[in-house]
Amino acid sequence: MSLTILVAPSGFKESLGARAVTEAIAEGVRRAMPDARILKAPMADGGEGFVEALVSATGGTTHRLTVTGPVGLPVPSFFGFLGGSGPRTAVIEMAAAAGLSLVPRDRRDPTRTTSYGVGELVRAALDDGAARILIGCGDSGINDGGAGMVQALGVGLLDAEDRPLGFGGGELPRLARIDVEGRDPRLERVRIDAAVNWYNELLGERGVARVFGPQKGATPVQVEELECGLSVYARCIRDATGVDCATAPGAGASGGLGAGILGLLGGSLHPRFDVVMRYLAFDGLLAEADLVITAEGSLDAQTHRGKVPAEVGRRAKARGLPVIALAGTLGEGCAENLDHGIDAFASILERPCTLEEAFGRAEEMLVSAAEEAMRMVRVGLEARRDPARSSATAEQRTRAGTDVRTRSVADERQADVALKENVPAEHVVVHQAVAVSGPSRRYQRKDRRVDRDGRKCTGKKKNIGPQLVAAVCNGKADHGEHLLTQTGLGPVLLPA
Repeated sequence: MSLTILVAPSGFKESLGARAVTEAIAEGVRRAMPDARILKAPMADGGEGFVEALVSATGGTTHRLTVTGPVGLPVPSFFGFLGGSGPRTAVIEMAAAAGLSLVPRDRRDPTRTTSYGVGELVRAALDDGAARILIGCGDSGINDGGAGMVQALGVGLLDAEDRPLGFGGGELPRLARIDVEGRDPRLERVRIDAAVNWYNELLGERGVARVFGPQKGATPVQVEELECGLSVYARCIRDATGVDCATAPGAGASGGLGAGILGLLGGSLHPRFDVVMRYLAFDGLLAEADLVITAEGSLDAQTHRGKVPAEVGRRAKARGLPVIALAGTLGEGCAENLDHGIDAFASILERPCTLEEAFGRAEEMLVSAAEEAMRMVRVGLEARRDPARSSATAEQRTRAGTDVRTRSVADERQADVALKENVPAEHVVVHQAVAVSGPSRRYQRKDRRVDRDGRKCTGKKKNIGPQLVAAVCNGKADHGEHLLTQTGLGPVLLPA
């Protein structure tokens, strides 16, 4: 049986773009299944790769220029124009001017980084005759609410003494009023649409400062400073334009850039996949597929809140298709995605390594991980086609005591059950389940391990391989000759 496999990943932030990730996964699939038909759909979510994906899909053009980067220094950048008929539409990805990848690691301070370069991209698009501007929001390195962007377009952000604010989210607590009189008049005649993560809130416990500030380098004190500044900013926007950004869906996108687009540029915010899927013809590719492989840099509890793998999974499930997700890292809450369209997932990491090594070898590790995942799919398909073999395999498992109910000991309750049943300690590892893996794979995971005296050792980094994944069988763990995993196409037995 020849499978049609749709490869639809996101890019790996600061490492590989979506197109490169797609090609690496496709190569791994070919190694395991040379006869497979591979469909490719590099996914854009508004972040890095947004312009390339939409320009490529429409036969458009790319324009290059230099803008002010997030730390205030010039950086090479670009924007595009979509091909085809209709209004002359410019497409911009904010990450090309204010992305996290443009912020040196030793200068990651979102109280200082600016979105000014995004405003310069908008201005360049206006200079080139854009009648509509489509802005992709994602992969940002800023938390200034789009303050720099609107400053570049003539909006005045003034303190109590009517002096202009400087750059960065750390300036916003001093904001007293907003002057829109000097705003570029061409903005009145152009339509601006932004593709945003609809779940990103501007303020509060799930607001952009508290959720994403630490990822961009903010200390706990700075997080509160940024939250205060955005609150002041939202109030001043309402006073100046009458637009309430404080609770608007997507206003927190890209460090609050959504608020600046909505409140001060007169733009509209849209769920990003509602925008992207119009151009990628993704549902048509799904109609041809038997299996879908997606990927992103980190699979965690945020994934199902508007990230590419969850959207791919949601659309695939509407057609009854199984989905495998590969990720650079598996973070806290990654197993939640099993309830959001993902049937199996694995980290591409083969062993503990430095971040620099992981970035440098990402393409190689993606090829390997995709190949291993597809070899297991192939074995599952062969077992399905050979009922006698499947029956014998089941009998072998029963004799070995491996009537597997779950793939791993994945929570504290299960660990306690294992302890009460006197499970051998070396068989019990509590971690996020790796549903697709190979016998040679290793992962560094923060786990809860049970020592030989039955004590729980929490928060330790362990080198975890599939041979340590315990199967919970009637309250007992079995280290047996085989481990069971589930690919979505059928059970696969792996040698321990």
